[in-house]
Amino acid sequence: MDRIARFLTGRRTAWLAFFGGFVVVGALFALLPQPESGSTPTTGLPASAESQRVAALLERFPGADRTVAIVVYDREAGLTEADRTAIGQRAAALADRSVVPQAVRPQVGDDGRVALVAVPLDADRVQDDPEGVASALRSVARTDLPAGLTARITGPVGFQADVVNAFAGADLRLLIVTAAVVAVLLIVTYRSPLLWIVPLVVVGAADGLARVVVGAVTSAAGVPVDASVSGIQSVLVFGAGTNYALLLISRYREELRRRDDPHDAMRAAVRAAGPTIAASGGTVALSLLTLLLGELSGNRALGLACAIGVAIAILAAVLWLPAALVVFGRRLFWPFVPRHEPGREGEVRGVWSAIGRRVARRPRTLAVVAVLGIVALGSGLVGFRFGLSQTEQLLGDPESVQAQAVLDRSFSAGTAAQTVVLAPAGEADRVAAIARDVDGVDRVTPGATSGGRTELDLQLAGAPASDAAFASVRDLRAAFAVEGGRVADALVGGSDATAYDQRVAQQRDQAVVVPAILVVVFLILALLLRSLVAPVLLLASVLATYLASLGLGNLLFQHVFGFPGFDVQVPLFAFLFLVALGVDYNIFLTARAREERAVVGTREGIVRALGATGGVITSAGVLLAAVFVVLGVLPVVALAQIGALVCIGVLLDTLVVRTLLVPALVLIAGDRFWWPSRRDAVLRRGEAA
Repeated sequence: MDRIARFLTGRRTAWLAFFGGFVVVGALFALLPQPESGSTPTTGLPASAESQRVAALLERFPGADRTVAIVVYDREAGLTEADRTAIGQRAAALADRSVVPQAVRPQVGDDGRVALVAVPLDADRVQDDPEGVASALRSVARTDLPAGLTARITGPVGFQADVVNAFAGADLRLLIVTAAVVAVLLIVTYRSPLLWIVPLVVVGAADGLARVVVGAVTSAAGVPVDASVSGIQSVLVFGAGTNYALLLISRYREELRRRDDPHDAMRAAVRAAGPTIAASGGTVALSLLTLLLGELSGNRALGLACAIGVAIAILAAVLWLPAALVVFGRRLFWPFVPRHEPGREGEVRGVWSAIGRRVARRPRTLAVVAVLGIVALGSGLVGFRFGLSQTEQLLGDPESVQAQAVLDRSFSAGTAAQTVVLAPAGEADRVAAIARDVDGVDRVTPGATSGGRTELDLQLAGAPASDAAFASVRDLRAAFAVEGGRVADALVGGSDATAYDQRVAQQRDQAVVVPAILVVVFLILALLLRSLVAPVLLLASVLATYLASLGLGNLLFQHVFGFPGFDVQVPLFAFLFLVALGVDYNIFLTARAREERAVVGTREGIVRALGATGGVITSAGVLLAAVFVVLGVLPVVALAQIGALVCIGVLLDTLVVRTLLVPALVLIAGDRFWWPSRRDAVLRRGEAA
């Protein structure tokens, strides 16, 4: 690190490193391929999943390349004869756009208020342009309708079009809002019209480079990256990269008060902060890579993309930002330029030092109060719900959700879903009879036979991707397995089965990834702090923050935002980001405490560490929390929940846990906090902790 620091901060080499950064970034932009990310999330399931086996077998059946749009007509007061005539005419026009025209016929609900028209379509054409197809169908469906009669599109095509619309322009929107939030907070933090520009440019370039590198790597590895992954990656790079910039600039400002020469000051800052940034970022990156252990390709893509993004953010903060800052010297901080203050090198002043000394007076009392507060927040998890139905996954009441709600009033809630059973051809009648006896199965319709299997189309009573629909899928599979013989070879697939398999796979990934993250974080903390006690206490504090965040988040989601529960992805991703990023702040604080301990002992060391890092940790936490809230600009419940939980967790972590609880734990444990590390440097001075 010393040689790197000297090169980055030399009077001539700093300029070389500064301009060299632009050259490297530009060259990589020009040389690396830039594949586009997918617009919508894929199922991500392995080929061994039952629903995926059904999808593969269905490719041999006639009509396997079809999907369906459901046009819902309704009038609250009841359909009139003129309405029914117009609906019939619109059905005939819609049939001209269908791959099975004879199947396009109106169906009127028992209450006479709602009619539906199912329109079979070419799946490949819909996949290529779901919004265009849906728009064309709306135009046909709504032409010359009587006043007061409404037409909406739902079903697989309607939901797919709304999801694509939710992610349309997502990258640009997230980039603009994220950059604006970071710029405003940097200006507020530094109170300078100049300083904020340098870290924003460096982090922005790192984000752009990360997109290109991730696109090239994931394309070569065959890992699909969709818009949700790209959005989270961008937010994480901006958040983590700006955090590392804040840490480096804070240490640089501190060193400018100790040294007259800015080059010497930056050299000292890089030596001190560089390893901490590398360790913090390395912890985040390695934690993200544990997602590669998952079954779902979406989880693996997120882990790989975000790990690459964080690695690039580390390189930018350690290798480019120091040169970019030092070439401008002290004047970059104008109007609050830090001046050299000889003789005050070891003095720790300010509000955070005062807070540290107050914690030192009553560490046990503050630790108990902080723990009780965390337990109280965590109790908000009582009665939480896990998983959202298809209609609960999008914000803003899109058309497909409105249509599904109308459909549910007059037809079975599962009308818009597709559930398929592939039965051994000789056992089709027996399989159909078993299926009819399963709770939640409204109708079973035999279909074509191909490759020794007969297709059975099922209509479930439960709404698409709801707990009721999942229970029916689970019960169907269990009923076939219990029957045994060739019946046990029957496979259940379709949209509800796919969603159910995704939930099961997500739970499996969570069970594997969470312990892996904890092991990775423990090992890194143990190596960095040379302690076995410190990692346990620090991990406990991070886990407490996570549970408190879930509890408070659950209360807000249910009683303020109206979300009925957590999306299946949210607990794992929130855990990943809160643990990895929470450890970031632990490392910022405890690495400095270890540095100070060698001079003044454990007790005074943690007080000085809090005084030196409290401001930057708080600034970094507020900035990171604000950046993750930006995910809420996309009308997707899962992203909004991840952003809100990370925001809550980071604020709890920086304002309560890292400020009060962790210093209190260090003070209570004393030198035992660093066990088995020895206090040779302290003992030589005859100082007590």
